[in-house]
Formats: sequence, C-alpha cells, structure tokens
Amino acid sequence: MRFDFTDLRLFLHVAQTGSITHGAERARLALASASARIRGMEDVLGVPLLKRGRRGVEPTDAGRSLLDHARIVLQQVEAMRGDLGTYSRGLKGSVRILANTSALSEHLPALLATFLAANPTIDIDLEDRESPAIGAAIAAGDADIGIGSQAALVPGLESHPFRTDRLVLAVPAGHRLADKRQTGFAELLDLDFVGLPRGTALDEHLAMQAARLGRALRLRVRVNSLDTVCAMVAAGGGVGIVPEATALRHRRALPLAMLRLTEAWSMRELALYVRDARRLPRPARRLFESLREAGERPVTSATGGARRQRPRERRGSPPADTR
Repeated sequence: MRFDFTDLRLFLHVAQTGSITHGAERARLALASASARIRGMEDVLGVPLLKRGRRGVEPTDAGRSLLDHARIVLQQVEAMRGDLGTYSRGLKGSVRILANTSALSEHLPALLATFLAANPTIDIDLEDRESPAIGAAIAAGDADIGIGSQAALVPGLESHPFRTDRLVLAVPAGHRLADKRQTGFAELLDLDFVGLPRGTALDEHLAMQAARLGRALRLRVRVNSLDTVCAMVAAGGGVGIVPEATALRHRRALPLAMLRLTEAWSMRELALYVRDARRLPRPARRLFESLREAGERPVTSATGGARRQRPRERRGSPPADTR
C-alpha cells in the first residue's frame, strides 16, 4: 500500500467539503491530479472510497475507515512537526481553526496577527463555520481549535470562555426604526435585508431563526463581508443584522443606527472548543493558550468601556438552543 501525506490530506479535504473540486483547491492540487490520486487509492485498496451523488461526494464505509486513520496519521505528523520545531527553525507547524462569522471578522484578526508575528514558524488555516458544525468537526478531529457559541458545545469537548457577542440590527440613520432602542426579530421579516453569502455561519443562523417563525428573510443583496453589509445599509440598500462590535465601529464614520434584538439568541457567549488541550500538537497548544489568555483579559468595547471575561472551563451537553 503506497499512500503519501498528500493523498491523505486530499482525502480529508474532500470528505470535509463533500467535493473533489473543493478538496483539490484546499490541497492546492489541480482537479485532474486530485481525481487521479483518489482513483489510485481506490485501485490500491480494491474498493470505492467515495459515493457520488447530486449533492457531491461522501465517504463509503471503507472511505470512513480510511478517514479515521488519515486523521490519526496527520495529527501525529503535526505533533511531530511541532515538537521538532523546537530544534529546527526551518520546520513549520500548522493549526486549523474553525470559527463562526462574528469571531472570524471581529475578534480574531488582531489576536491572530499578533500571534503570527510572534510565531513565524506557525501557519494558520482559518475557516468560517456555523457553531454546531464547529463542535461536530472538533469532536471528529477535523480541526484543532473551534470558536463558536457556548450553547453549541458538543458533549466530551473542553470549552473555555472567549468573548461575549451580541447581534444587533443596523439601519440607515433616516430609517423609521432608527429612533428605537430595540426590536423583535419577527417585526423585521417584511423588511429588505443586506446579507452575507450563502453558507456563511451568520447567514445560516439567521435563516434558521426565520424558519422557526415560518418565514424567510427578504434578502435583496448578498455581499462578501460584514463591513460591506454596514456600508450598503448606510447607503440605503436595506437593513442588516451584524455583531454589535461591527455596528459600533462603523457608526463612527457612517450614517448608521443600531437596535438591539429582544430575542435571547441574539446574545451569545463565544467559547474556545478543543478535544483535549493537553494533547494538542505543540503549535496548536501555543495558539490555544494565547487565545485562552485573551479570553481572560478585560475587553475594551468600541464605546470605550471594559468588560471582563469570566474564566471557566466546561465539559458537557449543550442547551437545546444551539444558536
């Protein structure tokens, strides 16, 4: 049997994305090369590893067995690289993080930039996922660290507090709702929305909340970032639901008003998820400790106040609302 690390990483990426095309992109391989590698693995094993369907591909029983072994092998390789990185500057480690939209756009950029500057031999692979999917991926070993809603904690994972995150409604300064301080989500469903691309964590979260009310958001336009959502809203393109930190930051320069949502799901405690912090590869453990320390420090808000994160560690089952 002749598999190399590229084969195993490719198969892991294909399984994670449900697509040979997207798996090839993640593995930085041409599609033809990726397809040939998967066929080669199937030929060597003598069994199909993927089932093709209208929604993409998924592992067969043999593929799931290979996936379990691939995760173990690649985790051990990363652990080895991290340990040996102490002795060789040329050996780099990699950390895979999954984070929801709010954490990715508002809370992580400055922290990760500082970490990367201080750790030039460590690379970071960062991806946007919805909180329930993050917990499942961490439990399955598909990533090292997750950052998502505390309410979506998967049983058996470690959870460490990171940030408090509130979702708010952003409206143009002259909008009929601009003078209100808060509003219910159900009252907004007849308005035109500016939203994020399909599949982003915040888009899926809001779609789920609307579906619970038997409705769908009226999305007039989708844009590629929360910053662009605020700019489009300020220009009169609709209303948008964004993290409070995003709205506060843009309200300084744009004709933007902000209303809090009355629903409990709009206030989320973000947490760090890991399977076992003590068993993380050294690069991942170093980043985890950096993020955990950041979660324990007072956070200065965009309005100038400071709030302290309450450090605690949890293992256990999530509440019913995974937000």
